[in-house]
Amino acid sequence: MSHRGRPFAVESPLPPHLDGLLAYWKDLCRGQADMPFADDIDMNRVRELVSDSFTLGVFAKPARYRMELARTPRAPVVEADLPDRFIDEVALPSPLEYLRAQAEATVEGMGPTIYAHDHDGVAYQRLLLPAWGEGQVKLLLGAVEYR
Repeated sequence: MSHRGRPFAVESPLPPHLDGLLAYWKDLCRGQADMPFADDIDMNRVRELVSDSFTLGVFAKPARYRMELARTPRAPVVEADLPDRFIDEVALPSPLEYLRAQAEATVEGMGPTIYAHDHDGVAYQRLLLPAWGEGQVKLLLGAVEYR
């Protein structure tokens, strides 16, 4: 999947675990839908595919994102401190740099986005996948794979 010219465009190949999650997300799409319904995502299956994952609830007006679930063994502060918090109200630790911008691009583009980070000895890629609900993008499924 390639959407050159779009912010946070997904370029192939992805790291193995993120590629598996993207394939799972695509398999959840019903009929001609471009994204699955939020209710169809099985977080137990997600956790089998990637070790570090989270979900963001999407609120349309005003555009805001709330960390709902987080299982991030490589970044325990995310799992401990951020669930049930709006991401614009907190300092975002690694691996959540530029998460608000990526979330906006994911919702606006209504498709997968990727962020690659390779600074200060920390290298990872973060995938965001939108999910539908109540007539809009309702949820963002996120995953991080460290290199």
